[in-house]
Amino acid sequence: MNNPHLPFPILSHAPAGDQVKPGFRPKTVATRLTPGELAEVEAAAENAGQSLAEWLRETALRAARQRAADPIELLLAEIWALRYTLLNLFHEHAKTASDGIRLLPDSIAKIRDHADGLKLQRARRILEDFLSRNSSWRSQK
Repeated sequence: MNNPHLPFPILSHAPAGDQVKPGFRPKTVATRLTPGELAEVEAAAENAGQSLAEWLRETALRAARQRAADPIELLLAEIWALRYTLLNLFHEHAKTASDGIRLLPDSIAKIRDHADGLKLQRARRILEDFLSRNSSWRSQK
């Protein structure tokens, strides 16, 4: 039987004996907290509307699944944001000047904030596209 190559793993990397039914969590992680720390954690879980176990699991998994920051990616993100901001400022300035009005500081802040919100996502896409083209180019050699 031939298994197709999937871009994502179906099973975890845990040994076969560790595979269990979905939703069933047989392992426990314990930690010790001071009474003050426990109160902070309980308050955070309550504010999130979750049980303490749910909140701890979700928080731990989110932290474990975060990608480490890549300095190249961060530089590319800043360069992309600068390019995006400059092009949009020039465009908005030309548009407002043709209407005989000035570009407002609020508009400039909105352009900057929009660039900041998109820069990391765009940098990752640019790098992924570059790496995929580069790997296909190398395989053609």
